Amino acid sequence: MPEHIKKKLLEEIKELEHELTHELPAEIKKAVAMGDLSENAEYHMAKQRQDFVNARLGQLKKRMAELALVNLANIPRDRAAFGSTVLVYDTSKDEKIEYKLVTSEESDVSKGLISTTSPIGKALVGKQVGDMTTVVTPNGNRELEVLKLATIHDDETQAEA
Repeated sequence: MPEHIKKKLLEEIKELEHELTHELPAEIKKAVAMGDLSENAEYHMAKQRQDFVNARLGQLKKRMAELALVNLANIPRDRAAFGSTVLVYDTSKDEKIEYKLVTSEESDVSKGLISTTSPIGKALVGKQVGDMTTVVTPNGNRELEVLKLATIHDDETQAEA
């Protein structure tokens, strides 16, 4: 798992745990002191926030566990996968576009960082140079031809050199 993603997720977990164990109990205690809970908006808002924070913490911890299971040795060296940079020719737009396949936490379409779980990412995963793929988008189908591919292993080799 890329370190900056791990750090970002851990920071959010830490903030939410602090809110859950310190701030929300204080808000709930203050709201309870106001009396009748059936019509106490502050109490209901604090309880709703508590439920949301608990759910978000569960999601973040699950995502951390999923990312911890990523084994770079299992990522193919000859096909597009997580960490790959892929140059494609988009026949519908008649242009070349470069994408880097990343985790959903890193995705930023404006920078060409495409999540492996996005429609384009899913269409590119497993493809090799010369392969064609069709991506179904809200604006219609797009035909992409893989022109060039650099996997995460190629990037590591270049970094070591």
